[in-house]
Amino acid sequence: MAAIESFYEKVRLIHDLTEVQQNVDWDMQVMMPHKGAMQRANQAAALAGQVHLLATDPALGDAIAAMEGETSLDEAERADVREARRFYDREAKLPARLVTERAQAVALAQGAWEEARPKNDFGSFVPYLEKVVALTREMAALLKKTCAYDALLDEYEPGMTEAELRRIFADLKGRLLPLLDAVKGAPKRPDASILHGHFPRERQRAFCLKVIAEMGFDLDAGRLDESAHPFTNGTFQDVRLTTRYIEDFLPAALFGAMHEAGHGIYEQGLDAGKYRDPAGQACSLGIHESQSRFWENVIGRSRPFWECHFKPLKEAFPEALGGATAESFYGAVNNVAPSLIRVEADEATYNLHILVRFDIESGLLAGDVQPKELPGLWNAKMKEYLGITPPSDRDGVLQDIHWSAGLIGYFPTYALGNLYAAQFREAMAREIPDLAARLANGDLMAVKRWLNEKIHRHGRRWLAGELCQKVTGKPLGAGPFISYLKDKYAGIYGI
Repeated sequence: MAAIESFYEKVRLIHDLTEVQQNVDWDMQVMMPHKGAMQRANQAAALAGQVHLLATDPALGDAIAAMEGETSLDEAERADVREARRFYDREAKLPARLVTERAQAVALAQGAWEEARPKNDFGSFVPYLEKVVALTREMAALLKKTCAYDALLDEYEPGMTEAELRRIFADLKGRLLPLLDAVKGAPKRPDASILHGHFPRERQRAFCLKVIAEMGFDLDAGRLDESAHPFTNGTFQDVRLTTRYIEDFLPAALFGAMHEAGHGIYEQGLDAGKYRDPAGQACSLGIHESQSRFWENVIGRSRPFWECHFKPLKEAFPEALGGATAESFYGAVNNVAPSLIRVEADEATYNLHILVRFDIESGLLAGDVQPKELPGLWNAKMKEYLGITPPSDRDGVLQDIHWSAGLIGYFPTYALGNLYAAQFREAMAREIPDLAARLANGDLMAVKRWLNEKIHRHGRRWLAGELCQKVTGKPLGAGPFISYLKDKYAGIYGI
C-alpha cells in the first residue's frame, strides 16, 4: 500500500502542475496584455523546468519500478503504471536546459506569431520559428525513435508511426479525390452565400453558448472566451474554450465553438476518481479530435440537427437569414469548395489541408526544409493538393498557431480524428437506431451520454487503436469516413 500511495502522490502532483501550465497558457492567449510576453515566457520556462524536475526525479522512477513489481494491481492501475513509465522514460531523455529553453522559445514565438499574422509579416516571425524548430529537432534526436517524426508522434498519438500515417493517408487520399471530382461535376450545388450576411458578434456569442449548453458542456465547470485561434485548455471541472467571431461569416464562431465544446465535453467526461492519474486522462490527440470533429461535423452539419436548430438561429439573425430554410442552410454548411483557411474548410477538403501540413512539418523535422522556405513550399503544396494559391502569408503559412506553439507532429491527429469520428458514428447509429429522430427533437444529450460511456470515462486505459477496436469492432480505416461523406453528398449534390 505504501508503494501505491507514493506512486499516486507523485504522479498526481505532476498532473496538477501541468494544469497550472495550461491555465498560464490560456491566460497568455486570452487575457494577457501584449507587453507581458517576455514575463510570461520566463514564467512558462520556470514552470516547465519544475515539472521536468519532478517528472525525471529518480524517486519517481523508483516508485514506478515498485509498482511494476506489484502483483495485486487491477487493470486501471496497470494502465497507470504503463503510462507513467512511458512518460518518465521520455522525460528522462531530455535535459532540463532543453525543456526550459524550448518553453521560453515557444512562449515568445506565439507572441511573435500573433503580431506577424495580421501584418502579413512572415519575415519577422522566422527567427522565432527557427528557434522552436531547432530545439524541437534536438528534442526528437534525444528521444531516439525510428525517425524524428515518430518521436514527436509518440507524445500526441502513442503507438502511431510516420510510416503508418503515410499508409493511412495514401488510402484516404486515393478514396477522397474521386469523390471530390464527383462533387465538382454534380448536377446541383447548395447556395453558400447565406453564410456571409451580417451576424452581430454578441448574438453569435449568445447562440454559441446556447448550443454548447444543449450539447452538455457544463458552463459551471467551464467557460467560453475569444482568442486569435480557437483552442481548449483545462480538464474535468475547469475547462476553458475559445472561439473567434467574424461578423460577416457565421460558421467560424458557431462551428468553432461546437468543435471546442467537443474537446471540453471529453475533458468533463473523464472519470472523476481517475482524471489526475496517468491513464485517467484523454486517450490521445486523435481520439480527442474525433470528439471535436464529431460534434462539429457529424452532429453540427447534419440535417436532423438543423431541423431542430434552424428556427432559433433564424430568430437570432432574421435580417441575414430571412430568406433561408432549414434545408437550404443545411446545404450551405455542407458546401464543398477548396478554401484557404483550414479551420473553415469543408469536411471533404479538410483532410487535404492536413496532408499539406504533414508533408511540410515532416520535412522541417528531418532538416530537409528550412523555416525561411515555408511560404513558397506552402503555396506550392496548396496548389498541388487543393488547386489554389494563397494571395498572402496571412491566409497561407501564417494561419495556424501550432508551429509557433511547438506542436510539430500534432496536425495528423486532426485527420485521424475525422476517421475515428466516422467509425464512432457507425457504432452509435447501430446502438441508437432512432438517433436522427432524437437529434431532430433537440436531444443532444443522447449523443453525450453515449460518448461519455464508450469513450470519455475510459481515459487512456487503452491505446487509441485498441479503443477504436473495442468501440467499433474494427481497426481504424478510411472506409467509414468516405461512406459517411458519400451518404451525405448523395442528397445534397445528387451524386
